[in-house]
Amino acid sequence: MTHLNRTIVYRKPGRFAGWPANYGLWHWGEEAVSIFVSGWVGADTGLHPRDRSRPFIPVVARSRDGGQTWSHETFTGRIPGGSQTLSGDEHVGPELQIGPHLDDRDFVRLSRPIDFTDPETIVLVGRTGIVAGAESWFYVSSDRAHTWDGPYPIPSFGQVAIAARTDIVPLGPGKALFQLTTGRPDGSEGRILSTWTGDGGLTFEPRGWIGDTPAGYAIMPSSVMINDGTVLCARRCAGEQANWIDLYASTDSGYRWQLVGRPVPDTGNGGNPPALVRLTDDRLVLLYGSRAEPYGLRAVISDDGGDSWSSTVLTDDIATRDLGYPRAIAMDDATVLAVYYANSATRSERYIEAVRWRP
Repeated sequence: MTHLNRTIVYRKPGRFAGWPANYGLWHWGEEAVSIFVSGWVGADTGLHPRDRSRPFIPVVARSRDGGQTWSHETFTGRIPGGSQTLSGDEHVGPELQIGPHLDDRDFVRLSRPIDFTDPETIVLVGRTGIVAGAESWFYVSSDRAHTWDGPYPIPSFGQVAIAARTDIVPLGPGKALFQLTTGRPDGSEGRILSTWTGDGGLTFEPRGWIGDTPAGYAIMPSSVMINDGTVLCARRCAGEQANWIDLYASTDSGYRWQLVGRPVPDTGNGGNPPALVRLTDDRLVLLYGSRAEPYGLRAVISDDGGDSWSSTVLTDDIATRDLGYPRAIAMDDATVLAVYYANSATRSERYIEAVRWRP
């Protein structure tokens, strides 16, 4: 591993900033935008000491120098339900949640197809919560996250919950897979459904389930397409006493999925989602937060399509296991830029850190 550059994206006393994996990270040359949420540190409730009586407000962090420095902007997209909290009903009390106040009139209908191959067009997925009744939608920006159109609804596909994060695989100008976490029949978190749009997001149809569901769950996909057209999807998984990340592949645009392997056999107590990146030479880089000591950001790298992996420790100095949820992108110079949330003590503020390095 070559030199690792670490910078602070967002850190304020008393604030709980977190979960970049739930939102998005994009770049245009050396300009990058990361979206996450910021609330307040509160009572210990197990893993997250957050104040559920105050909203978790989305923050748009922008860097114009490849992650060296960051500025902060207000998210201008319209959040449904009259809420200030985006994609985080599970972190706030009912009065601050979107779900109890959601109305079909909160959504608009997409009138112009999305060109998923246009680098100036980005899509952000939002949701209410993570269990039964969860609904999801998306926004579109064509001016580098300054303004957003939407929210546009995502169908339920007959599922008890659609608890989507942003995981979209462009397959053509108007063609893409939206990889969606759905609920299990009992209403808990559970499975990943690959869905297809062939008309730029005007309509969607279900394609295939991504792998079997373990005893716990398989959620929070991170997907890429490699040079031969194969789509790869990494999943955050939990079993009876284990947490891991596995990898599936589809050669028919999302209809059928085959297990490739388990790049990360142990993500620690509570687990962590993957951030899967394809480099221009077709190597794969998968990042995750390790909730096993020493706590920090990890990466595994494959040069054979995911059949084998080498591991790298990026950071190992985070105080507690309340960390991770990374997003990552390949920059134009073949480096990788990643953002994740971290802490310096049990009761410290939670902050967002960026790392950039050359795998």
